[in-house]
Amino acid sequence: MSEGENKQLQAPDSSQEAKPPDSGAAASAVGQGGGVSSVSPPVSAVAQPPSAAAATEDDEEESEDESEILEESPCGRWQKRREEVNQRNVPGIDNAYLAMDTEEGVEVVWNEVMFSERKNFKLQEEKVKAVFDNLIQLEHLNIVKFHKYWADVKENRARVIFITEYMSSGSLKQFLKKTKKNHKTMNEKAWKRWCTQILSALSYLHSCDPAIIHGNLTCDTIFIQHNGLIKIGSVAPDTINNHVKTCREEQKCLHFFAPEYGAVANVTTAVDIYSFGMCALEVRRDIIMI
Repeated sequence: MSEGENKQLQAPDSSQEAKPPDSGAAASAVGQGGGVSSVSPPVSAVAQPPSAAAATEDDEEESEDESEILEESPCGRWQKRREEVNQRNVPGIDNAYLAMDTEEGVEVVWNEVMFSERKNFKLQEEKVKAVFDNLIQLEHLNIVKFHKYWADVKENRARVIFITEYMSSGSLKQFLKKTKKNHKTMNEKAWKRWCTQILSALSYLHSCDPAIIHGNLTCDTIFIQHNGLIKIGSVAPDTINNHVKTCREEQKCLHFFAPEYGAVANVTTAVDIYSFGMCALEVRRDIIMI
């Protein structure tokens, strides 16, 4: 083979250069199972608007502020945060904050009862301690757990701080509001199950020696968990209620209280049964289609 012929064989033929496939042919090949797959163009990241980024930063800063530690218990186990817990309608509790149990690693509620005058607390100190000692001993599935209490007495004020179980789903009243807002109804079985749990808790309190009268049973002091478990809380005895600032203000839930409550010196467990009946009626009216 001559040198001219060899060069001719090595030279590329311009008529045989690679060409991009025809779109129609490619589509036909795909339709016939030819193995040609379409490739989507890369999706560019959508830039977050400055306003959204600023809002995210504000939310993070607010969350950090709420988790700030304001105070610790004398033993150092419980740490009070800035975030407040919505218990404003509970008589006897002036302030309620979210707190952390550093031993168990769970969230709890830091409750504060402010006595109007230091001398009032001194007169009732032993009785208050006896009451809270009894409350800490309570162990029942349907009663919010009391963990610890202590007194903080200073020159011009006195307060009792007690730590309770945190009910993340809120009160029964809050649940009723959400249910009505979403136009939902509950069946009668759920209502009966809730009533049974409340009565179980009251039976336990009333069977103690001496009997413990809740005296503050409303839809604000009944709590519900995400699994439907009912717990009653805020057991605020008269020893506390009669000497704190909050209870001198106007009470909003008077229809839950028996007529004799406050009118006679020594009430009985019957006042709790009356309050239970009012709670049961309110729940049935709000969320059960009759």
